[in-house]
Amino acid sequence: MSNLLDLVKQRQMRDDIPDLRPGDTVRVHARIIEGNKERIQIFEGVVISLRRAQNATSVTVRKISFNSIGVERTFLVHSPRVDRFEIVRRGRVRRAKLYYLRERQGKSARIKERKPRPRDLAAAAAAQARTAPEPILAAPATPNVTDATTTTPETVTTAVGAE
Repeated sequence: MSNLLDLVKQRQMRDDIPDLRPGDTVRVHARIIEGNKERIQIFEGVVISLRRAQNATSVTVRKISFNSIGVERTFLVHSPRVDRFEIVRRGRVRRAKLYYLRERQGKSARIKERKPRPRDLAAAAAAQARTAPEPILAAPATPNVTDATTTTPETVTTAVGAE
């Protein structure tokens, strides 16, 4: 029975999740269903809590909305309702839970940006190389000369001069 449960959990796991950490500013693209319509709503904020539990991993994101009102949403990382996570910037923090941000506003609620380590840069470059499409090389523009007997020297010189 336990093997069957583990199998179901493994099938629900997603592999396109970036390395999320507390303090990171992320954009969460969440699927919203209104009636019979489905749309994607973007929620951008700071990760204040991360709970790791196999396929029940959740992340709490906090943003400051209009009129300095804090809004927190908790997302299940492996849920089909979450389209994707985008990391906007990395934060440098010294705690695993950033609940102290709830009492702060303005400049005191800012988080310093973490400088990327060389190994992070190499990993990002490798990931980008894997997802980047092949460049399309255009053929050089040449005059279309099909038959040398039908062309006059004037057309050949104008075509060469036009390059």
